[in-house]
Amino acid sequence: MFKYILKRVLIFIPTLIIITLGTFVLSLNAPGDPVDLLLNQSGGSDSKSTDRLATEEVYVKKRAELGLDKPTFYFALSDAATSDTLHLVPKQVYRENLARLTNQYGNWPQISKNYLAKRKFDLALYDVEKNDQNAGALIKLKDYSASLLTSYKETKMDVLHGNIQKLIDGDSSLASMRPLMNEVTSSYDNMKSTSSKWKTWVPSFKWYGTDNQYHHWITEVFKGNLGTSYMDGRPVITKLKEGIFWTMLMSILAMIITYIIAIPLGIYSAVNKGGTFDKISTTILFMLYSLPSFWIATLMVVFLTGGDYLDWFPTYGVGDTSKPLDVAYHLVLPLICWTYASFAYLSRQMRTGMLTVIGQDFIRTAKAKGLAQKVVVMKHALRNALLPIITLFASVFPRAIGGSVILEVIFNLPGMGNLSFNAILARDYPIVFIVFMFSAILTLVGYLVADVLYAVVDPRISYNK
Repeated sequence: MFKYILKRVLIFIPTLIIITLGTFVLSLNAPGDPVDLLLNQSGGSDSKSTDRLATEEVYVKKRAELGLDKPTFYFALSDAATSDTLHLVPKQVYRENLARLTNQYGNWPQISKNYLAKRKFDLALYDVEKNDQNAGALIKLKDYSASLLTSYKETKMDVLHGNIQKLIDGDSSLASMRPLMNEVTSSYDNMKSTSSKWKTWVPSFKWYGTDNQYHHWITEVFKGNLGTSYMDGRPVITKLKEGIFWTMLMSILAMIITYIIAIPLGIYSAVNKGGTFDKISTTILFMLYSLPSFWIATLMVVFLTGGDYLDWFPTYGVGDTSKPLDVAYHLVLPLICWTYASFAYLSRQMRTGMLTVIGQDFIRTAKAKGLAQKVVVMKHALRNALLPIITLFASVFPRAIGGSVILEVIFNLPGMGNLSFNAILARDYPIVFIVFMFSAILTLVGYLVADVLYAVVDPRISYNK
């Protein structure tokens, strides 16, 4: 058994690496710029270039603080045209556009010069003195310039160049922008004329070493630093600790209640198959199992929590945490909703397992030896019938951290489900992906515990071979 457990734990290592890689890839491809989400700032359309540079400096500093100015992984498989310094460009929208231009033209040095010229032109626009004569033209120029920085199709870029040039030539107060625009046009023409698209077909291997985003991220995760929430800037681990306590409490209580009631009920129904109790309990349990938990929870809130009907229970939250009885009072309705479906399903599984075992030869042999019904059921049949129940027990672990999103939202419980739901709405990806990763890890742990319990319950199961 020890060798088997050790082998399974060792298998966890590559599995864990795959899980962390999957989580990391999801975080990279999540919509939105994480720095923008965290800072939630804007330079403003009328800001001076110094103000915009100050805003960008804050952006760059925060990006470096998050480690996003580093290469993504230990290495990169790309082509000869792709720059190995593209990750240094701060804004995500600009990086994406530069990648498209690189794939289109293949000459990174010229693409880089054109990008720098456009950035210089764009910043200079915000230092032009606005007056009644050029106000409209300036607004259009800023829009055209912003579009130019994110455009990669030649037809669109040609139109934007023409529109910008026309506005500059038509207003003498914009004459200072002409040399800068000439630099943009010149670098653009050079980028097109020296196109080296063939480089995009030449494979290239780039090695970055351990100074990369994934390495720093996974190292910090193993240290217990799970990142920072985009929503309020608090450490993710702090928010997880607050949420996981209530979800764990609910999960453990629900599991205890469910197993204590459902297993004896399933055993009794199986032993008395076809009897009145079996028929009534089967009908009631099927009805319970078919009722959606969110619907029952909503009905309880409407009819039992101080609305126009009965005022028997508190509506939301967990009450005064310094008073255990008050907390228990608040958790009565959530626990009912949390357990009744599992209770119905588990008892049916127990009944089915017992009926399967009771019909086997060794049970008939035990009865033929004159053993009492209670001994036959509890000593011989129960152990074998518990195997499907143990399999279901494995799902308790991921549920303990994932929580029940719908019920926690309806009853406003500060658990992991509610935390995850709010994080998804706010695009708070560090929390979403850490919950995802931990749920996957706990699923592995659950299956390992289930395998160990198989051998404990049924001695015939051995992992030594």
